[in-house]
Amino acid sequence: MCCWLYFPACQRLTKRERPARNHSKYLLPLDSWLKPPPRVSDSLKIALPKGSLQEPTLRLLEKAGYNIYTSDRGLRPSSDDDGLDIYMIRAQEIARYIDQGFIDCGITGLDWAYGHDVDLVDLAELPYSRASTRPTRWVLVVPEDSPIKTVQDLEGKHIATEGIEITKRYLAEKGVNAHVEFSWGATEVKVPDLVDAIVDVTETGSSLRANKLRIVDELLSSFPHFYASKAAFADEWKKGKMERMVMMLKGALEARDKVGLKLNLPEASLDAVLERLPSLRRPTVAKLTEEGWLALETIICEKVARNLIPDLKELGAEGIIEYPLNKIVS
Repeated sequence: MCCWLYFPACQRLTKRERPARNHSKYLLPLDSWLKPPPRVSDSLKIALPKGSLQEPTLRLLEKAGYNIYTSDRGLRPSSDDDGLDIYMIRAQEIARYIDQGFIDCGITGLDWAYGHDVDLVDLAELPYSRASTRPTRWVLVVPEDSPIKTVQDLEGKHIATEGIEITKRYLAEKGVNAHVEFSWGATEVKVPDLVDAIVDVTETGSSLRANKLRIVDELLSSFPHFYASKAAFADEWKKGKMERMVMMLKGALEARDKVGLKLNLPEASLDAVLERLPSLRRPTVAKLTEEGWLALETIICEKVARNLIPDLKELGAEGIIEYPLNKIVS
């Protein structure tokens, strides 16, 4: 059944001047007034890691097209995207806040999500880290001259670590009972005088070797991930916003250490050039207005350019241009 609302005319007229009323022009369907108002200002609450991952994360976002404006002490930075409501939070806490619904999504390490044992939507692994392109490794470490050879040798021993839950889950999986205590920092100096072993993070292992420490086992290997809460992922606008961000972030990472290459070459040299060219895909080739000449464009790894460009020159290529890339979206 359709209901109607009646709104009388607002104009004041005398009886003599007033025309016959056409009521139908003031009738509107009731359901048109009961529709929910449009979403005026959509925003996505996103947490970015504060600490050692902060600068590489901000650089990655900038390359992906999102400029984040921070201050030394500010925890609520602004950006050139009005749809983002940004929080700077310690990486250790981001997964928990997303799981509890305080934040829609965020970038944090797989290790911290694993440590909190949370139920999140994992949209993407983002292979970057604080000091290199290698993953962060959580390792069980003892002094070089320690009699401890395997994790089983730590039965009843003391272990210091910042990753309490990561270490406890690892020991439970190995069936080892050991006392795990939280380390507030300078973990490497605590063995062997204060504890029997430590669990610490490393990327290259150089710091451990410098301190004459030996890795017994690796607990976990971790890159940052883009996580979302299930509630946020169920919201169509937020889901679309997050998926677009992930696409651009992955495109920025794909372009890392790659460059574009443009050149002109004689048509007779095409086969030799293609054989020499290590490209992401088959290169783009087009005819030039000058008879017998072609234009070629491709993407290569930056480190091979220093050897490749002289080779292309020897094959008759001219006008060779190497240019940087921000994103490669497959």
